[in-house]
This record gives sequence, C-alpha cells and structure tokens, in this order.
Amino acid sequence: MNDTRIGFGYDVHQLVPNRKLVLGGITIEHIKGTLGHSDGDALIHAICDALLGALALRDIGYHFPDTSSEYKDIDSKIILKKTMSLIKDKGWSVGNIDSTICLEKPKINPHISDMVDTLTPILQIDQDQLSIKATTNEKMGFVGVEEGVAVYTVCLLHRQ
Repeated sequence: MNDTRIGFGYDVHQLVPNRKLVLGGITIEHIKGTLGHSDGDALIHAICDALLGALALRDIGYHFPDTSSEYKDIDSKIILKKTMSLIKDKGWSVGNIDSTICLEKPKINPHISDMVDTLTPILQIDQDQLSIKATTNEKMGFVGVEEGVAVYTVCLLHRQ
C-alpha cells in the first residue's frame, strides 16, 4: 500500500457586485464578490477538491451539490471541516497544501496571513504546512478583466 497521496484542485467563481469577496475563510473588502451557491470561497473549494482527489473520493460537487438547499449560502469553512472528517475517517492526514490565487484586484498578499490563521486549525496542520500565494493574470482572460477568480491547489496526504 502507498502511504502517500497527492491531490490537485481547481476552482473558479465569477466576480459580481453585491456579493461578499470570501477567500480562505475571510471576507475581503472589495466592490465585487464571488458568485456561488455557497459563499463562493474558491480557495477553500480548490483545497477540498485537492483533498478529495488525493483519495479518489470524487469532487466537492459530489459531496456538497449546488442543487441542495442545505448548502445554499453555506460558509465554506463548514464544507472544509466536513471534507477533513472524510479524510480523517479514511485514515489520512495532511502533509502540506500549496495554493495559488489568481485575481487581478484586490491585492491578496495583505490577507494571506489571516487566511493561514483561519485555515490551519481546520486542516489540523501547522502554518508552515500551508502555502498560499497570489498572482494576477496580467490583464488577460476572465481573471485579467476582473470577471472572476481562479485558484489552483495541490496537496500531499500521509496515511496515519
């Protein structure tokens, strides 16, 4: 049996007026926010997909469908907690997570430490096991014209 697994996650959400911009479990002041069935936290959704994918547990939409009223406007930190329960129940723990947020505006770097502070207790890891980086799309594509946010995540899991 393999005692190490890797996972990859990707998520996108449209940016629209009159919604909160929620990333990494925190709300960031901005004129646009993420559109979604839940709170639209693309970072948490990408992390969940990476964790689930590492164990071949399908994807976030399978476990938390956007057709269910139970998940309407849900705080994505709850989805992450439930995902971590699935991972722990299978006998695995997080080795590390590396994420990149692609967003033209607002600047994300000032918020990264708050995101790490928020997410590491839920992930049951130390802060040096969670890397969150930010970049722009150099004004190209839907990210570049400020129509959306994209997040890429990889994770490493270890059998407990």
